[in-house]
Amino acid sequence: MADSAQMDKAARREKVIEALNHARSMELYAISQYMTQHYALDDMDYGELAKNMKLIAIDEMRHAEQFAERIKELGGEPTTDLADQVRKGQDVRTIFPFDSDVEDDTIDKYNQFLAVCREMGDNTSAKLLENIIDEEQEHANHFDNVAGHIADLGDSYLSKIAGTPASTGAASKGFVSSSSEG
Repeated sequence: MADSAQMDKAARREKVIEALNHARSMELYAISQYMTQHYALDDMDYGELAKNMKLIAIDEMRHAEQFAERIKELGGEPTTDLADQVRKGQDVRTIFPFDSDVEDDTIDKYNQFLAVCREMGDNTSAKLLENIIDEEQEHANHFDNVAGHIADLGDSYLSKIAGTPASTGAASKGFVSSSSEG
């Protein structure tokens, strides 16, 4: 009986590790995608948009690290695989609706992973996912807002942002961390 209970515990732990590794691969993809867009927006001279994209990528880096730490605590090995292929060459009008979709898909998947963690009795991993889902929602809201401004105001909005500084400074904590501290 004890062997069966241990096996059941190990199987539950593996399901959580699998969910967290999938989430980590999604974060690694987001980091690469958003940094690619950061560089492109900076090259297009949309500094403020580039700066915020970099800050969001930093948030995603923190998420990837949090997932890796939890995976290691559970005895697993954090993945280094990206969940998707990075899209290059996007223009400013396609970046933000695209990223909004990425965040919406992420939130949907993370809610599924949250259910797995709860079902497997792992409240620590569930709490981690709850916190990250909240931050992903802030990212989605930002991308929706920028996409809406570009759609509604077009060139007048973009001309207002053109030439703004892209620097995030040396001590940036990320998009969510810096905006929630103020």
